[in-house]
Amino acid sequence: MLRWIIFLVVFLIADYYAFQAFKTVVKNNWIHILYWGITLLILGNFVFQFYGFSRRNGFSHAHSYAIGLFIAILVPKIMLLLGMFIEDVFRVPQAVYRYFTVGEAAKGNYFASRRQFISKVALGLAAIPLASIIYGIYKGKYNYKVLKYTLHFEDLPEAFDGYKLTQISDIHSGSFDNMDKVKYAVDLINEQESDVILFTGDMVNNKAEELLPYKEVFNKLKAKDGLYSILGNHDYGDYINWDSEEAKRQNLEDLKALQKDIGFNLLLNESAYLEKKGERMALVGVENWGTGGFKTAGDLHKAAEKIDKNDFKILMSHDPSHWEKKVIDDDYHYHLTLSGHTHGMQFGIEIPGWFKWSPVKWRYKYWAGIYKEKGQYINVNRGFGYLAFPGRVGIWPEITVIELKKGVKTA
Repeated sequence: MLRWIIFLVVFLIADYYAFQAFKTVVKNNWIHILYWGITLLILGNFVFQFYGFSRRNGFSHAHSYAIGLFIAILVPKIMLLLGMFIEDVFRVPQAVYRYFTVGEAAKGNYFASRRQFISKVALGLAAIPLASIIYGIYKGKYNYKVLKYTLHFEDLPEAFDGYKLTQISDIHSGSFDNMDKVKYAVDLINEQESDVILFTGDMVNNKAEELLPYKEVFNKLKAKDGLYSILGNHDYGDYINWDSEEAKRQNLEDLKALQKDIGFNLLLNESAYLEKKGERMALVGVENWGTGGFKTAGDLHKAAEKIDKNDFKILMSHDPSHWEKKVIDDDYHYHLTLSGHTHGMQFGIEIPGWFKWSPVKWRYKYWAGIYKEKGQYINVNRGFGYLAFPGRVGIWPEITVIELKKGVKTA
């Protein structure tokens, strides 16, 4: 409770300071009351959802939208706060100067009044993230993008020249709130007509039952060479409290069974071969391997024990930290690794082919898209679903299509 009280006091003090810009431009007292009414309502709901309710069953839609609405007012108010602070950088020295100026001191008015121009600029800038966040919650989370890449390998088996794979990741089925949009995305996946579909972990937020309403939707996924999947950190049920370890274990078994019912071949530190015209390509799937407190169940050597070192290899590993810490320097040389996990933080700025930025880059070196190191590639998928914040701003949900080509890329 003390932490929440401190949080509320600090937030409201900062908010009142930011309110100065709003009050300078908008003079109507009723609108001022509306401003504070909306603020207190959203803030109160946020505290209620995370303090008043038990989170025994993990994140609900109510939790998710409490976060979304709180962020929707928080970010614009930070912009206002910064605007007021920058103005005060100039106002305070002016006030000090006037204090020591006899004429001004006699008047007792040391601070210059807030300038409408600065306040209007601050409000205009604050409107940009507000509109973006609202769009991200309303539409962005289902704004599916098909990203296509062509990767060249000199040692690709001849039969797989032109082979296409579709990667999806981080479905987080417990977060969905629009069945039709998910159906549309599944149809979009099938339209790519890839040879194989690969899912790289986090089918649910916490519980296998989250997948049940969408089982018949994902059942429609089709690919000539089948569907393969691995587990992500959320699939193990580590982020909620269970009645017993047996209940938690059963949840994982239920999730495995559901994936099998959908048609996925789940690889748990295992491998499989994709075969074509007498040639083959190894598909290796590890359990989650992460850093910074994330579950480390992946065993790369165990997963690859039934394949040959000289095979052409595609590795499925949920967390891109695994590629950075273990895979790149492994003797087996994994030609292509497919990961997810980061979601691109569901927030950032991207101009395709030119610029890409998200705060998540400060946590993950490889966080979205294709990277190449030591003759090996990784694709970090931005995720199919969303988690906690019920939206996406600038970093859209992704369906990746990768075509494998034999030879060296020519200009």
